[in-house]
Amino acid sequence: MTENRQIEEMMFSNKQLKDMIIPLFLEQLLVMLVGLLDTFIVTYASEAAVSGVSLVNSFANVFIMLFTALSVGGAVVVSQYLGRGENGLASEAISQLLMISTAFSVVITAVVLIFRVPMLSLMFGKVEQDVMDACLEYLLITAFSFPALAIYNTGAAMYRSIGKTRVTMYISIISNVINLGGNILGVLVLKMGVAGVAYPTLISRVFSAVAITILCFKDRYGISYRVKDIFRWDGRLLKQLMRIAVPNGLENGVFQLVKVALSSMCALFGTYQIAANGIAQSIWSLGALASIGMGPVFTTVIGQCMGAGEVDQAKFYFIRLLKISFAVSSAWNLLICAATPLALGFTALSEQTITCIIWLVVIHNVAAAFVHPVAFPFGTGLRAAGDVKFTTAVTIFTSVGIRLLLSWLFAIPMGMGVYGIAIAMAADWVVRAIFFIWRYRSGKWKNFQVI
Repeated sequence: MTENRQIEEMMFSNKQLKDMIIPLFLEQLLVMLVGLLDTFIVTYASEAAVSGVSLVNSFANVFIMLFTALSVGGAVVVSQYLGRGENGLASEAISQLLMISTAFSVVITAVVLIFRVPMLSLMFGKVEQDVMDACLEYLLITAFSFPALAIYNTGAAMYRSIGKTRVTMYISIISNVINLGGNILGVLVLKMGVAGVAYPTLISRVFSAVAITILCFKDRYGISYRVKDIFRWDGRLLKQLMRIAVPNGLENGVFQLVKVALSSMCALFGTYQIAANGIAQSIWSLGALASIGMGPVFTTVIGQCMGAGEVDQAKFYFIRLLKISFAVSSAWNLLICAATPLALGFTALSEQTITCIIWLVVIHNVAAAFVHPVAFPFGTGLRAAGDVKFTTAVTIFTSVGIRLLLSWLFAIPMGMGVYGIAIAMAADWVVRAIFFIWRYRSGKWKNFQVI
């Protein structure tokens, strides 16, 4: 039987994969480009503002990743129910996810708002006062958007689970136009500084949450939110969701805490290195999106295959999707490395800061091209199969035992500064990728049951 004939009989055709991958890539690209432009726009306020925004984003990502973990748990469960053909249970699961994620995000928002001053002082107490002022102002405004983020992530998880990624792409386009236009108005026209970036972020996130929620109540694809399931407690379904979400949340939480610790470490190296690291992180995110965008595809495809009991098809798609990830990621990161020096020429940054950014991008993007596809989306596929504890343990080990410890060693005792932190990050990915490849080859991921 030829490969083309085999593919015709598989659960997902090449066209279906393309229809999922391209919108996800374009959506992630748009988000990252707008984020990058936001960072460049705020440079016209001050380097202290750039530093404050980047530090708060690294701190806030700890909580945002917890919301993401909940949505990933929902996406895995929903995908497996869809693969089994149980759309009713899929609707119940996504409705329960909306309930728990909304409640959780409201609690987190209240905690952050009440304790924002001591938390930021603990994390970044050694930064200059103008940087800390920017941190406090930016967090005060953007923390109110946390519930909107959690609600949007839930709705996006539903649409991605059924492969309708164009929906989230269109919402993202409108949301990011709102965000970018607001930033230009707030920073360049109204001269609002950090607030000129924070308010558009809040408004755009609220728009996304409202738009996706309205769509999720419409039963167009055999799955939707159900009011009766949102306002009740279903212990069985919540247990299934939490079985994926809790380990994933722990993993993401530790990962982001390590990033916050690294941001605190970075704060020791002076304003220009803080600014360089903040801008480089935006460019890094742009470079990583080629493989990050594949994560939801792995979740949908592997989850539905395992839900349907089609283990051989899951194996096929693991390798097929990984090849696509490598091909796109290597070409994309080469393009970004070439374009970065040209883009930085349009900023108001110092020559010292620009040079630092370029070297950080080179270090990151080489690793992003050849290692990131295995360390991240491939690992997402293992989670979609139910192999959550192993992937969580590996990620926590490499985040703390490799990335954090090597960052300290390279950056401080060896005097490499932010360059050492970037090298340690690449080492983390390499070790993580080795573990995930070994796990896949062992076949143990086939033996888990999510639903």
